Amino acid sequence: MSSVAKQKRDSSRASFVSELFRFGLYKPNQGRIVRQVTFLTTAFLGCLIAWEVKRSPLMSGMGAEGYLAMLGIAAVMVWLAFRLVNYSVFADFLIAVEAEMNKVSWPTRRELWNASVVVIFVIFSMAAFLFLFDALWTKVFELIGIRYSS
Repeated sequence: MSSVAKQKRDSSRASFVSELFRFGLYKPNQGRIVRQVTFLTTAFLGCLIAWEVKRSPLMSGMGAEGYLAMLGIAAVMVWLAFRLVNYSVFADFLIAVEAEMNKVSWPTRRELWNASVVVIFVIFSMAAFLFLFDALWTKVFELIGIRYSS
């Protein structure tokens, strides 16, 4: 590995560690919706992880201490989720995602309804076709003695 790549890797690792202990927001007015949704999702998953750790055999014998440990783990996970959405590299990615989502031309309610009806019709048509095809070949195989009916 070249020394430049090693320096870059070490500086990015140091940058992430230093980012964990910052209190400021990175570009607070950009990409707010996607960053908030990402934060809520990762914080929720972190709380689920804390809950599963509490339910694990490792902490099953603990009483109130287990719940305190669970709350501590959940608090750390929520903090990590908050810092994740404010980590400059990831925040720039989320800002770009929201910018791209704003460029999408979303269908109207009528177009969505029509497309859904077409998809449902095709699914049921294909199911009926495959059922008839299967029934036909089952009869053919029973007639020539390859498959026996019960």
